[in-house]
Amino acid sequence: MEKIQHSHVEVRGLKLHVAQINVSGKKAVMFLHGFPEIWYTWRHQMIAAANAGYRAISIDFRGYGLSEQPAEPENATFKDLVDDVIGLLDSLGINKAFIVGKDFGSMPSYLVAAVHPERVIGVITLGVPFLIPGPSAIQNHLLPEGFYVTRWQDPGRAEADFGRFDVKTVIRNIYLLFSGSEVPIASEGQEIMDLYDPSTPLPPWFSEEVLSVYASLYEKSGFRFALRVPNR
Repeated sequence: MEKIQHSHVEVRGLKLHVAQINVSGKKAVMFLHGFPEIWYTWRHQMIAAANAGYRAISIDFRGYGLSEQPAEPENATFKDLVDDVIGLLDSLGINKAFIVGKDFGSMPSYLVAAVHPERVIGVITLGVPFLIPGPSAIQNHLLPEGFYVTRWQDPGRAEADFGRFDVKTVIRNIYLLFSGSEVPIASEGQEIMDLYDPSTPLPPWFSEEVLSVYASLYEKSGFRFALRVPNR
């Protein structure tokens, strides 16, 4: 990972953390993380893209990881992330790029392409289909009452649930819960973190070392912005 270069780029009044490799590549690929993720999620793909000749870029969204927090995260929307991506492309001197998004990072990937098609060579997403942002994006009435999406949309509920544990434990619990074959659904009187089985080992692709990296960055940023975007 020593070839990856790190910097902060000021965009729309905030210093956003940017990781890059092969900055001389003629075409750029920008990777957008999900939750509970950070730029580090894409480290292997960055190296693969760079080895294929691309300028590989992975960012921490505003409010995540090593990027600065907005003054009023409660007012944030996906539009902020879209505008940040365009602002970063401008600041980095990149006219057009491939955009790769995972989990909720898929949403700004789609929206950048839809709103600014002249800035996008192509889009690759994982885990989330295209949805028009807004109240109708997720049909809550079709979801079980204890589904994590509806639980985390309730202001203060996830904060109280997460607040019972240290940051590293929260990250561990989420990865274990969402790495299984079934999506976690809480019963009445349960919270999502209550579904965690402490005897469950980490999956082979998510080591204690990797967990520590994620935890250290979420200890810095906290979950305040992360629970606003994408959940509310």
